[in-house]
Amino acid sequence: QVQLVESGGDSVQAGGSLRLSCSVSGFLYSDYCMGWFRQAPGKERSGVALIDSDGTTTYADSVKGRFTISKDSAKNILYLQMDSLKPSDTGAYYCAATAVRCHHRAVVFSSGRGFGYWGPGTQVTVSP
Repeated sequence: QVQLVESGGDSVQAGGSLRLSCSVSGFLYSDYCMGWFRQAPGKERSGVALIDSDGTTTYADSVKGRFTISKDSAKNILYLQMDSLKPSDTGAYYCAATAVRCHHRAVVFSSGRGFGYWGPGTQVTVSP
């Protein structure tokens, strides 16, 4: 059984940093795409960052240069390092995984469509 569980969400002031973690268990695919998504109040879910099984990363324009996605394969943990946080980064953050590569046509970064496994989410609140 695949299980993803996020942690690390918190309330911080603008300009601060947070590191989100996603513990992944039962996901035994050698080819995969994993990512972070967020949903702000009253808005649809949107893609934040992806990492492919070959290490290739993709970022939303709004977080480029501020966020870094990484994966510790030995510990099966997906990370999202978030620096220079802005109030617009506020939202529920979800990690997700799929057993196809990130460039697969079924994967839609903007919405998260194509990802079959999701965590319950962790809240990030950035105050001005």
